Amino acid sequence: MRIISLAVDGIHQASSRGLFQWLASQEANIICLQDLRAPVSELTSNPEFELEGYFSYFFYSPTPQHNGIAIYSRETPKAIMYGFGASNGEDMNGRYLQADFEHVSVCSLLAPSSTISVSTSTITTLEQEIKDQFFRDLLSHLNKISHKRRDYVICGNWNIAHRNIDASDPESCQGIPGFLPHEQQYLDRLESTGYADAFRLYNTDTDEFNAWPSGEQGVGTGWRTDLQVVSQGLAKCVEYAVIYKAKTFSSHSPVVVGYDMEKL
Repeated sequence: MRIISLAVDGIHQASSRGLFQWLASQEANIICLQDLRAPVSELTSNPEFELEGYFSYFFYSPTPQHNGIAIYSRETPKAIMYGFGASNGEDMNGRYLQADFEHVSVCSLLAPSSTISVSTSTITTLEQEIKDQFFRDLLSHLNKISHKRRDYVICGNWNIAHRNIDASDPESCQGIPGFLPHEQQYLDRLESTGYADAFRLYNTDTDEFNAWPSGEQGVGTGWRTDLQVVSQGLAKCVEYAVIYKAKTFSSHSPVVVGYDMEKL
């Protein structure tokens, strides 16, 4: 079972760089895309965003923000779930899409980001509050569903670099949103409830990054913010995990994980 995840910085831009031709050659079972920046009506009416042999599902923000997520699947899901019930409704802002299969649910996730104010050089408070509430609610949800008799793969841009190993220059990242200690603790808590970072189960190299906040790959500090997080039952099924670097489709690189399971 092969799953690919990528934040595309706008699906039009990524498509113009050959994303869909590359995806068509990968023989993935499921593809999760984030940060589409295009409404559903535009996505479903454009053959440019179709993949032969795949069913496609999209979720976009009702407000004009850089959101939007997708799941492409070779197998028809039993159900599709939009959002997870965040108390502030941020999950419904084109941030969480879940496809339920017989035994496994696959989610495409785009976590909120927060920034440093240019005028005050401080963290933008409202953005950080929205992000923190989103993660508190997400962790509560994931803890709750961990008791169900099914497994989960949550793919996407989590907008957090978990540990020093996940940033090319961790010293320069201190105090920056996405590398704040309390944000990193969200992922610590996720692991304590039985979830695992599929990539790190297979690869512990110190030079593996897949996101560049500068907006251009290889420029500035590299982070690893795009994760495939798996529930406990799938941790032993990870066969390989790679960050694809041969081609550039956005400021993020695709995360490709192979799982030792025949059926979803």
